[in-house]
Amino acid sequence: LGAAGVIILIGIGTLCVRQHRRKKIVAQLISRDLPTSPSSKVPTTSTTNYSQSNSSYSTSKYDIERGSTYFGAHVFNYEELEEATDNFNPSKQLGEGGFGTVYYGVLRDGRVVAVKRLYENNFKRVDQYMNEIEILTLILHPNLVKLYGCTSRRSRELLLVYEYIPNGTVADHLHGKRSNSGLLTWHVRLRIAIETATALAYLHRKEIIHRDVKSNNILLDKNFHVKVADFGLSRLFPNDVTHVSTAPQGTPGYVDPEYHQCYHLTEKSDVYSFGVVLVELISAKKAVDISRHRHDINLANMAISRIQNQALHELVDPSLGFENDFVVKNTVTAVAGLAFRCLQQERDMRPSMEEVLEALEEIKGVRSGSDVVDIRSGTEVVDIKSDDVGLLKSIPPPFSPDSATDKWVSFSTITTT
Repeated sequence: LGAAGVIILIGIGTLCVRQHRRKKIVAQLISRDLPTSPSSKVPTTSTTNYSQSNSSYSTSKYDIERGSTYFGAHVFNYEELEEATDNFNPSKQLGEGGFGTVYYGVLRDGRVVAVKRLYENNFKRVDQYMNEIEILTLILHPNLVKLYGCTSRRSRELLLVYEYIPNGTVADHLHGKRSNSGLLTWHVRLRIAIETATALAYLHRKEIIHRDVKSNNILLDKNFHVKVADFGLSRLFPNDVTHVSTAPQGTPGYVDPEYHQCYHLTEKSDVYSFGVVLVELISAKKAVDISRHRHDINLANMAISRIQNQALHELVDPSLGFENDFVVKNTVTAVAGLAFRCLQQERDMRPSMEEVLEALEEIKGVRSGSDVVDIRSGTEVVDIKSDDVGLLKSIPPPFSPDSATDKWVSFSTITTT
């Protein structure tokens, strides 16, 4: 070939190597810049474990500036949302959560919305931002909050736009700024429990684990119907595995102790959290309250103790008329028994959300003429006409979930590593 030919071949080879290296670097930068997909399903060698994939969504799905939708969600212009919230006026603030501040807003088309403004535009927040968009565009249910759209990932700020739910949260009405309204009668609370269970059962059928079930994430419309919100921590759950291995995340007082200890996330983790919500509905007490006796700081521990010691009346919200109304006493006792089952230390001892929903619907059907309540636990029937509440005598006491409770004093959503 001659010297000139050799030089040309070497040059071509060098160019190819540089182009390959450049593509590799660009791919690494994209992978580092974009969050991983919560729904990525990678082959596993065992059906009992599933570790989250590090693969990224395709670049085209993230380059949402090119189109007007993302995963089917409308992409809003930042300036439009700035205008809708009066430049994020503090007077428009509806609340704050672990991941962002929510503002009241009115769009140009007249729709009233809630705009979530994420705290920090870092990779972790982008991951939660994209995760919530994907989850909410996969689901449609009357008891789940509706996502109207979002801003571009490359927008000045990450914003999510939801339907506006005007009546606050369940937490507000039980032990917050609206707790003196007296509007949450036992009938309303039982309906809230049923509608929340309906939403969670629907999510589980869709292979979605909410992972942050709590009274602050259960919104109420003007008629006190439920809208479950906040899917930033939610995970798509493959149907061919028994658990996902992931670092525990959630809110103190609600986190499944088995998930906290073993890093095994399952649908039963939501069941445990829902059990805490059931106790909140019964007691109107916070999930974590450091002003209570040290053994009662964690509401789950407090409820287990009262139920096992046949002292349910010490737990129940006095405003419910537990001691005077037979129907209330009947159904509250049954719901307490169901909550006890949801709060079992071992996940295999807990019912599924479908079973929880079925039990709640049966409890709702109890009439004042009933002599007994079957709390569907395979244990003794509770005779609530007697003074002895005697809940769940045949179930051995669960281990106290101290590892997930007493050391936690923060009330905000946290990540545990």
